[in-house]
This record gives sequence, structure tokens and C-alpha cells, in this order.
Amino acid sequence: MNGGGAGDPRRELGAFLRSRRERLGPADVGLPGSPRRRTPGLRREEVAELAGVSASWYAWLEQGRVRTSEQVLRSLARALRLNADETAHVLSFTERAAPAGPPPGWVSPNLLSLVESLAPHPATVLDPHWDLLAWNSGYSGLLTDLARLAPKQRNLLWLVFRWPPARTLLASWESEARSLLGQFRAKAARHPQDGRYAEITGELLHDPDAARWYGRRETAAFHPAVRHFRHPVAGDLRLRYVKLAAVDEPGHHLLAYLPDDRATAQGLELLAGAGTCVRP
Repeated sequence: MNGGGAGDPRRELGAFLRSRRERLGPADVGLPGSPRRRTPGLRREEVAELAGVSASWYAWLEQGRVRTSEQVLRSLARALRLNADETAHVLSFTERAAPAGPPPGWVSPNLLSLVESLAPHPATVLDPHWDLLAWNSGYSGLLTDLARLAPKQRNLLWLVFRWPPARTLLASWESEARSLLGQFRAKAARHPQDGRYAEITGELLHDPDAARWYGRRETAAFHPAVRHFRHPVAGDLRLRYVKLAAVDEPGHHLLAYLPDDRATAQGLELLAGAGTCVRP
């Protein structure tokens, strides 16, 4: 039972479980309250009893001192009333597979041709850090000419939080931003030694909203949905996100934006014909 060292994912798991324990009260899980209760949320002993594990074992788990099984983590997820995304985040810490090597920092000609052929529908290729490796004219028209940005700024997190037009371009900016940040946080937690995650996190924490949400340890998973854009040239656009893994390029994902109605399809054609993009 050696203690987890700096950057040990066990510490991140323990901190996440503690944050979820502290947000619950006795009434939330059917336990009687007490006027003498001094600590926020549930006590460790109460969570352990609800999950059917020993109190000392659960305390070690929060302290990042032990590993545990998927079965125990599922019991804890139920005890802590975790939602589906939070449960998936907790279970991700049971992975035993050897870490894969870093994905290539380039896109193959085949994948690049696919991205370009999807125009005028916006499309891009993301790496595991949400860095944008390739994009087509539709993506530039919807957002901005990424070639004009510094390489470190060609990142979806940077665009959403540090690129000012994003807050008006995305009609539901707050919910979109929180979801993306939650996905990023869940992924970064499993790679504590990855310098690029740390670099992006440091940049994001300059934004007050990102810093506040990041501190709450919010996590999320990608869900296909319709996103609403208010574009200064094309007007209202409703786009369906489709995210596909590139089997022959592990770690890379193709993200395509498909029109959800006729007006959006016409708006994308307009952007393609005008060759315009949003300027900072």
C-alpha cells in the first residue's frame, strides 16, 4: 500500500471521490441528519457503509494510497449518486492496458483528403489534446483561419475559452464550454505526466469561468448533439456534430459538422462561396 506519488492518477481519483462526497447531504441518500455535523457532505464512514466497503479502505482510496476493482468503484458510484458521465470517469481509472505511444503529430494524406472532401461541411482532425491538426475551408469559414493562429492556439479548448468571438458565435456558450472542459478534465486526469495537458490547463485557468469550473472537478463525455451557432455572415446555423475515431491513426478523431436543416445547408454554401471567416 504505497502512497501515490506526485502525478499519480490514484490521487486524482481520490480527490474526485472526495469532491462528490462533499456535495451530498445525509438526506440525499436517505440517512438521518444531525445538528452536530461539522463537515460538509457525507462522512467517509457513511459512504463506505452505503457502498459495502470498510471505512479504512475507503479512506485510503480517497488518499490515493490504494487501487481498487471495477466492482467496488461501481458500488461507490451508486453510493455517491454519480451520473453516467461521472461513473464512466471513475471507471476509467481501472484500465490496466499499457499506455499507448503518442499519436503522430501529422495527418495522413487519406484522412486529409477526406476532411477536404467534406467541404462545405466544416470538418477537422483532433488529437487527444484537442489540438487541431487539419481542417477544411468549411471549418475556417465557420470559425476563423487557423493558419493565422500560433500553433499552440490551434486547439479547440483555446478557441472556446480564449478566442473572444466564441462567446457570441456559440449560442449556448456556457453549456458547450462546460461540457468541453469536462471532457478535457476527464482525459487529462488519466495522463498526469503529459506536458501538453498541463500546458493547456495553465492557459485555460487564465479564464475566470474555466478556472471556476475546473476547480469543481466537473467531468463530461462526448454526446452527439445539435449545436446552434450565430454566425455574423451566415446567420443562425444548426449543426450536428459527428465524431469518428481514425482506426489507422490511433488517438486521432475526425469531427464533422453536418447541417440539421435546409437553412443551415444554405448558410454553409454561402460561407463557401464568400470565403469568409470570423475575425477576432
